[in-house]
Amino acid sequence: DNNSIDRTKEIAKKYTNLVFNKGPERSAQRNFGMMEVAKGKYVMYVDADMILSPTLIEDCVYEMENDRNLAALYIPEIVLGTGFWSKVRRFERRFYDGTVIDCVRFIRKNIFVKVGGFDSSMTGPEDWDLDKKIRQMGRVKLVKTRKVKSKRLEVENFKRWELYSFIKEKGVNPENYGSVIYHNEADFNLKKYLHKKAYYAKSFDVYTKKWGKNDPDIKKQFGIWYRFFGVFMENEKWKKMIKHPILTMGMYWLRLMVGVRYLMSKARS
Repeated sequence: DNNSIDRTKEIAKKYTNLVFNKGPERSAQRNFGMMEVAKGKYVMYVDADMILSPTLIEDCVYEMENDRNLAALYIPEIVLGTGFWSKVRRFERRFYDGTVIDCVRFIRKNIFVKVGGFDSSMTGPEDWDLDKKIRQMGRVKLVKTRKVKSKRLEVENFKRWELYSFIKEKGVNPENYGSVIYHNEADFNLKKYLHKKAYYAKSFDVYTKKWGKNDPDIKKQFGIWYRFFGVFMENEKWKKMIKHPILTMGMYWLRLMVGVRYLMSKARS
């Protein structure tokens, strides 16, 4: 926690005594938790608005234990929300799973420590930076999603999950997904979203300078071709856009707005 006043620490202390104050930004917080506090073989970072599906940790451990060459795993992210822009974000986010736009989340602790964790000199692209460092240490992959089978007993057991109804109320049927992270953007606010992206953009120059503008990942992450076309078309993903033209138009409009805010922030700096 970083001196929040929304009762986060008070609520957390009902479940654990491992509650700490740390700052100034999330990279320092995550490094402290994942390198100094965590005692396990694996580490994972989640945001305050994320929910883990019931089988996620089990499936991640299974994957890592059965392939010692794996350094880390990407985890599919499902955006929650019933509003139009939440649906657009949910549609868009699935294109990024396991790409250079994504970042590994479930990591062998010894590797996380070896690469020095997150680079605390940046906020925004620090996850891309971590992903690049982890990929230099070993193989990474997208965790296999284990969907709920149609067997009556398994479905009934899954419906007993305490957050099952909450997820459905936010526009998503958990039975259609397996081992995923649900990202609760149900109260999506376009103005706040663009402001957040502009704030993250302040660290882009630090990230680019660190790896070099000719780095192949950076060319994709900041290049117009890949960000607007390549990532949405590779591996036959373009078929999704044909099936959902309205969501596709919304996605491109949102991408355009983020790009405009980025250029505006560059012009001011």
